[in-house]
Order: sequence, then structure tokens, then C-alpha cells
Amino acid sequence: MRQLPSSRFLVLTCLLSGCVLMGIPTTAVLAEGPSLLKGELPKDSRLEPLQDLNGYFPMEVPASRSAWARRAENVRRRVLVSQGIWPMPTRTPLEATVHGRQEHGGYSIEKVSFEAMPGFFVTGSLYRPTDNRPGKRPGILCPHGHWSNGRFYDNGEESAKGQIAEGAEKFLQSARSPLQARCIHLARMGCVVFHYDMIGYADSTQISFEIAHRFATQRPGMNSATEWGLFSPQAESHLQSVMGLQTWSSIRAVDFLLTLKDVDPDRLAVTGASGGGTQTFMLAAVDPRLKVAMPAVMVSTAMQGGCTCENASCLRIGAGNVDFAALFAPRPLGLTAADDWTREMETKGFPQLKGLYQLVGREEDVMLAANTQFQHNYNLVSRVAMYGWMNKHLGLGYDEIPAETEIDFQDAESLTVWNDDHPRPAGGDKFEKGLLEYWHNDTQQQLDALVPRGKKSLARYRDVVGAAIDTVVGAGLPRPTAIEYQQLAKVDKGDYLQIGGVLNIDTYGGQLPVLFLYPKEWNQQTVIWLSEQGKGGLLDDQGSPREVIQTLLARGTTVMGVDLLFQGEFLADGKPIKRTRRVANTRQAAAYSFGYNPTLAAHRIHDILSVISYVRNHETNPEKVSLVALDATAPLAIAARAQARDAVDQLAVQTSGFRFGTVDDIHSPLFLPGGAKYHDLPGMLAVAAPGPTWFEGEGSELDSLVEAAYRAAGNRDAILAIALPAKNRLHSLTNWLLSPAE
Repeated sequence: MRQLPSSRFLVLTCLLSGCVLMGIPTTAVLAEGPSLLKGELPKDSRLEPLQDLNGYFPMEVPASRSAWARRAENVRRRVLVSQGIWPMPTRTPLEATVHGRQEHGGYSIEKVSFEAMPGFFVTGSLYRPTDNRPGKRPGILCPHGHWSNGRFYDNGEESAKGQIAEGAEKFLQSARSPLQARCIHLARMGCVVFHYDMIGYADSTQISFEIAHRFATQRPGMNSATEWGLFSPQAESHLQSVMGLQTWSSIRAVDFLLTLKDVDPDRLAVTGASGGGTQTFMLAAVDPRLKVAMPAVMVSTAMQGGCTCENASCLRIGAGNVDFAALFAPRPLGLTAADDWTREMETKGFPQLKGLYQLVGREEDVMLAANTQFQHNYNLVSRVAMYGWMNKHLGLGYDEIPAETEIDFQDAESLTVWNDDHPRPAGGDKFEKGLLEYWHNDTQQQLDALVPRGKKSLARYRDVVGAAIDTVVGAGLPRPTAIEYQQLAKVDKGDYLQIGGVLNIDTYGGQLPVLFLYPKEWNQQTVIWLSEQGKGGLLDDQGSPREVIQTLLARGTTVMGVDLLFQGEFLADGKPIKRTRRVANTRQAAAYSFGYNPTLAAHRIHDILSVISYVRNHETNPEKVSLVALDATAPLAIAARAQARDAVDQLAVQTSGFRFGTVDDIHSPLFLPGGAKYHDLPGMLAVAAPGPTWFEGEGSELDSLVEAAYRAAGNRDAILAIALPAKNRLHSLTNWLLSPAE
């Protein structure tokens, strides 16, 4: 501790308080203890209604190619992490079966099944040209979308006649199944086409349609620490979703095409409409093997996808479908629009995609066929545009696109993959739990193989796990210039000042009430003290600093408290929040809320990071910044440290054995999608190695992962696990916090 010269003390006091320079009297008192806003709620944008799938999702054209490269890397990682495929699942043998060949005019149809994961089947119809043209053929994937019965869709003759009357179709059988018509004509044009089932449709019934696409209510018996089903808190904590399974199935469908000897690996494409359009741009975003993509009637700045299969937690926070489609640049990207949520694409969305393709020097390789005279569709008019796009970019060789001719419509009985020789595989709850268990175990085996053994492997661990945590948390340290402090009150308490104000954070429109207890003999150390009571946790019922805080003040350490979102002055009634907000959608799928908005846990982590950035970069240049959390805020502090790393000199937490994987309610204040997947709290501690850390509540033995990470970083002694009685615990903590900075 050192005595500050009086002139420096005045300067530092004015910097913290704003003094007379901000027109705030230095004798102002804090109303009602730590209350600063006189009963008003903070002016925080996060108190406004939540974003949902019907919001507005514009894309901003980057200023440069390098800016786009950074943006694309972050958005692509968000797609992969949110789908549960970071790292990618193990590519197990497909065990593909192709049977039941039928020949028709210019094409054949075969029945296909293969395993995307062991025992989890992808099913579909394989269309091949029957001409004798030499050489390998382009391969095209056709996900079908949300038409009734999917691959088995039959529009019916009366409705088909209506389509013909309005000019949407030309032939009766094609109008009955525009899905079959698309595949057949592409095959007649010389392509190998795989038309595969969405989960829950047609032959893909191991997970039912009702679960995959109509899930509404959390299911008893489908959420425990050892086994769980889709949409449960456990599944969300491990980023397992129907959407992720569909994306992985699409990736394995590419793998399947590449096993076919007649398919050219350098000419692969994908096209689908509606929910199939969602699968198209999701696959295109993450699979570099594709050369052409054409998602139909799905890419827009408006409605992002209404089905549970089109939503995943973490996916659309700060990004939308236009951003995802843009990840395909500079490869050829075609789009269609109709009289649906895509009707404004010509003026909202496509100009930005055009601008991006101009930026990367490929303006001619993006196209929009806007046929807004028709309702939601993949009709003949749109298909003709697609045929031209595929001809041009897959090198089909036509000077003029052949016109569609009538098809030989196939009913469900003719198309089904399953029969006596190829029996339908088992499904149901037991299968679902087993599938997610396999997926989880496979991921954990890959992550366990990354446990650091030296500095090089620690860097690799950070590249994988640290990058995933970046996405799960959804924020890093904000720029210091994005944070402004506004002084509201100050009281001279004799040996220290009690100073209150708000931090205004531009990056997310936050406003955080904060309280400084500032000793007049400052040792240039600051402790950020988190509490479930917010900044009020610094004080006892009489408004005096708690005993441990008094000890720190007496030794010259500044202590800062903060009201995180929905703490302290964020609460109009003063009662702690027990369940978080959700969007208006009544279905109990987390992704409808948390695919578009951070959870409360994530928001609070963002707040902690903002406070760290403010204190670390303050003009007073503190020599040591410590972060302390001895209650339910501890997991949030650990997650923030995983992001802040060297900006926090010391972290002290009492975890009480908490893990994000134990949260059993998707509206718990501690619910964090993906929080459990990447080695949970130990993983977050590991990526921050070798930052000095004191923790209690885990026993006296270190988690093996954490110890391995600190050893790999060359400073095993920087982390201290204790198991002490309460009175000795705080003594140990204060001594550790006041130890000299390294």
C-alpha cells in the first residue's frame, strides 16, 4: 500500500466521479443505500421485447475483403457450433444400400438408405440419367422442404389443375409433384440427383414428424444427466437439435454422392425450397465441396423459418438467413422469391448479396429469380431459372435449356425404401436417447483427445474449445471506447469514497448501475465483486461494507459492484428473477427464444466483460484487476474470464460444484446453450490458463483437465483449489487477492 499525493488523489477522484466537471455535487448522497436511479429502470435496450423469427434481419456489406473474411469466419463458426458439429462428428461408414431400380423415359430411380451416424438412417430416391453420354455426371442434392409427406408429396389432381391454370405448371403429373419433376428433369439433363428425406418425413421416421416439426411441450423422462432427448435442457446445453441432425445428414448426403462412380466430385450442387431451402443454404455455408447452390423461397430479411427443424439455439444472434447464404460467396449462388416472406428480396437482401459478390469480384455469380406473382413454391417458372443456373455453372453444355416434359408420377408405395428385404429401422424415445448419447460421446472423445500436454497442444485446445466458447458466450471484451461512465452520486465515508453511476455500453445498448468503494489510500488494485444481489452485495443491511470488503478497503483496494441484467435496479419489484423471458411463441423449444437472443446467463456474461473492459482500461491504470464471485454468479465469472483472459489478473470463485450441464430448465437464469458441451466449467477454466485462479467448492483436488492446461501453460501453481471452513475461506481469499501481482 502506498499513500497517494494529495494532488493525484484529487485527479483520480475526479476521473472516477466526474466531480464538478459533470455538474454533480461532490456531497451528493446515494438514495436508499446503493440505489442510483430513483426507482427508474436502467435505459437498457435489452428491456425491450425480444427478437423472434419474424423480426428484421438485414445484412451489412463489409467495407473490404479482409473485413468480410473475418465476418465470414465468425458467422460460419456460429453455424457449425449452433448445429452441434464443431468439431465435426466422426464420419462413420455409410453402409449404403441402393436397390429397387426402375427405368423411365430418360432416367432411372433407385431407393437409397445410409447411416449418417451408426443406426441413424438417411433415406431417399436416387435419380440417374439413362443416356450413354460418356464421363462423370454432376451430382445434385435435393432436400424437399415442408410439403405434406415430403418426398411422397402429392398435390392432388384438382389442385394441380389450378396450378396449371395460373401458369405455375404445365403438366398435370408434374403439378402433382413438383418435387419429382425437379429431380426427373435434372436427371434428363444429365445429372445424378439425390432427393432425400427431412427427418420425420416419408421414410425417415426414427424420429417422428411430431417431435421433429411439431414439438410443443417438454417431455417427462427425456431430460436427465445421463440420458436425454431432443429439445430438452440437456440437449440444448450440448447443442443437439433436429436442425443439427438435418445439417449433418446433408453433409453425409454429399459423402454418399461421392461414393458413386458416375458422379464428378468437382461438380456438386444443392437446391431445395422452403425448409429444403433452409437445408440448402445451411449445407452450402459449411461444406466447401459444393460448387453451386440455389436455395428457393427461403432467404430473406423477414421470417427466418417457422419450424423447429429450422431453428437452433445460438444460430441467429447477430446474423440471419441472408448472412448464411452469403457464406457461399464467391461460388455461384442462385435464389428465388415469391409472394411470401421473400417478396421484398429485390430491395432488401439481394442488393446486399450483390454488393458482396461485387466486393469479391464475382458479381455475375449471384442471381435472384423474383416471381412474386406466385405463392410460396418451387414451381415450373422457378425451376426453369434453376435449370439455367445449373447448366451455366455445372457445365451441362446446353445452348438452350430443354423444356420439361410430363413425368411418370410415383406414389409412396413405389418410392418407399423399406420392404421385407430392407425392413424399417427402429425409432422412438429409446432410439432418440441412444442417438444423442452416441453424438455426445463422440464429441467428448474428440475433445478429450485435445486435452493439452504442452504449449502447442494448449494452443490447439484454445483454437477448438476457446473458439466454441466465443460463440456460446457470444461476446468478447468490448472496446473501451464503446463504454462511457456517467457519475450519479458520491459520498465521503472517511477512509473511502462511495461513488455510484452507470456504465453505458454502445455495443449492445446496455446501461449498468455500478458502485465503487474507493479508498483514499489506493494501492492501484481493483476488485470487481459480483453478487446475486448486484452492487448491493457489497453492503450489509446497515449500508456498511461487508466484513471481507472492509478488509480489502483497509488494505487500499478499490472494490466495485455492478447490477447485471435483471439484478438490483433492473428489478422494479426488487425480487430476484427465477425464470427468464421468452418470445411469444408458445412452443417450449429453446431455439425460438435463444436462437435469436442471448440467454440471461449470456447477457450477464456480456455485462461482466463490459465492466472488466472499463476497469482494465481506466485512465488510472490499475496495476491489478481481480474478479470475485462467491455465489451463483461464479459460473458467469468463469465464462467471462475465458473471454477476457489476461485482462483479469486474478479470478476467485466458489462454484459449489455447479455445472451448466445440471441446469434442468430452459428458462433458468443459468441456462446457457452449449455451456456443457465443451468440457463445461473446466473447459472454460482451461482456455484461460495460466491466469491465476482461486476456487472453492470443487474439493481440494483439481479437475484433471484444468491441471493439465495449467501444466501445459507452464504455471501449475497459478491455480489454487481449496476446501476450508467458511471463516478460514475468506481469510485465504483476502490474502490471495492482496498478494503481490506477478
